Amino acid sequence: MTSADSRTFAVRHVQLARAAFAAIAALMITFSPDHSAAVGSAVFSGFAIATGLVLLLSVWLVYPAGRRWPAAAIGGVTVAAGMASGLYPLRTVAGYFAIVIVWALLSGVLELIAGWRGLAGRRERREIAPGIADARPAVPAGPRSESRDGAVIGAITILLGIGLLFVQPAYALDYTIEEAHATFTLTGITIGVGLFGGYAAIVAVYLGIAGFSPRTADTAAVTAEPETAASFTAESATADAPASADPTPQKDSA
Repeated sequence: MTSADSRTFAVRHVQLARAAFAAIAALMITFSPDHSAAVGSAVFSGFAIATGLVLLLSVWLVYPAGRRWPAAAIGGVTVAAGMASGLYPLRTVAGYFAIVIVWALLSGVLELIAGWRGLAGRRERREIAPGIADARPAVPAGPRSESRDGAVIGAITILLGIGLLFVQPAYALDYTIEEAHATFTLTGITIGVGLFGGYAAIVAVYLGIAGFSPRTADTAAVTAEPETAASFTAESATADAPASADPTPQKDSA
């Protein structure tokens, strides 16, 4: 069985790739003077498709059996949202808000649940009733840092969706900058695209730091059952101990 350390790609590579695509999206929105629905949808489409493909590839290249469903689910939802946002008829104000909000809430909940389950799976099992042990099969748990990062990114993504729900797409506010002798209009779509740009910047920084942070190697006892780990330790100690001499003294033959 291939261990996590022997794989060519690891979780840190997935995090760094996601951070890179999020940084590109944040820079494109930040330095673009046009925050229209067409530009926002195009940037989100590229970000979502690239991020989703990375997650889908990680299903085979990074994660072992038993830990693949979060990457597959989140990657599939993200690719679908990116492809929908790339359709020209949906590059409208209403289309932008609908697609990004649905994606943010759905993918955020999935990633938050996956992170929470990863953290909860590392806790010791307890009895479900006095004298009755929990007989449910153990779910393989990944590194604690990976589960924590997934829960944080999931929560931030949910906050993006909630924030966009409070933005009125038809909002418009005219304001004048005296120094520039010009009048500008702040619209709902400008705020919506800006919120996504801020979200992408936060994700880029967080996942970039997480990807470059040192990680401790996982031990076999992390994913093993408590009883299995204890028995393995006892068997190892018995096998490594030298054979004891017979305590009964032998009589010399006459």
